[in-house]
Amino acid sequence: MGLFGGGYDRAGVGIAKNAPKKKGFFRYMEIFGRKFWKLLELNVIYFLCFLPLGAAAVFFLLWGSGALRSGWILSLIFTLLFMVIFGPATAAHTKVLKNFVMEKPTFLLHDFIRTFRSEFKHAAIVGFLDCVIACCIAAACYVYPKLIDQTGSNFYYVLFAITISFGLIVILMNFYVFLMMISTNLSLKNTLKNSLALGIVALKNNVITLLIVGGVIALYVLALVFINIRYSMILLFLLPFLPASWLGLAVVFRCYPMIQKYIINPFYEQRGEVNPELMADEPKDDEEIVFEDMGGKEKPMEPPKKKGGKESSGGRSHAAKSHKGKIIS
Repeated sequence: MGLFGGGYDRAGVGIAKNAPKKKGFFRYMEIFGRKFWKLLELNVIYFLCFLPLGAAAVFFLLWGSGALRSGWILSLIFTLLFMVIFGPATAAHTKVLKNFVMEKPTFLLHDFIRTFRSEFKHAAIVGFLDCVIACCIAAACYVYPKLIDQTGSNFYYVLFAITISFGLIVILMNFYVFLMMISTNLSLKNTLKNSLALGIVALKNNVITLLIVGGVIALYVLALVFINIRYSMILLFLLPFLPASWLGLAVVFRCYPMIQKYIINPFYEQRGEVNPELMADEPKDDEEIVFEDMGGKEKPMEPPKKKGGKESSGGRSHAAKSHKGKIIS
């Protein structure tokens, strides 16, 4: 972007087309570094979808303080608005992150809006259910400990354990449900069914992903609570730019291969075909090679300098889902 200085107009050696890809953490960091500024932009767009929730909180506080009599009504309206748009916004956010991981060309805002519209119906249902479940679990985590202290009954321990277990299952399902929604043509019922199955089948991968996401969130919250108020304000200021897209990239990076392995690849294997995402981008045997990709072989080029030692400014240039997917039985 050239945001912090020049150098963006210098041509480097390029990237070799068939260069071996890095794996694991190193590939994640490579994608992260290459898409750093795009991740910030995506995080801002996604954060804007949470503004209705912030407005609901403000109106609720105004109502509680007696400054606005109709505050609870406005708070309810904005809460419902957030519950409706949360799912489509998350699906759109996931779509862009998947493109980053698959290293596909992405027009960030255009792809976000298009996915928001195309997946609105099913994503809104899932997002609304997520919000309802989150509220129920939060209420249970508040109520059950108090009931346990008051009664000492073991029955409430059982209910509390069931609530926490159910919450963990929902979190694991959410690692996959939006990814599957934007990657396959499965019905909502089968998408939820497969998400539940993957939450169990890929348990090891899910636990590692959960530890990564939970650890980062815990560190962020602890930093907000325990460090000096001035630095806490800096972390709050960075909230629109930092965490959601970074953590989302980690989730997509770790979980989409599971969808490929258990959902998409078996579908193509049943038809005797190969998943197009796994096919190397190479010419066929009977295809004449007209141009050779010289990425990684060119010599670096410096832009010509103007009189007075100043450099001339350089110019900058710049698929619909088709996977049916297999239902895990």
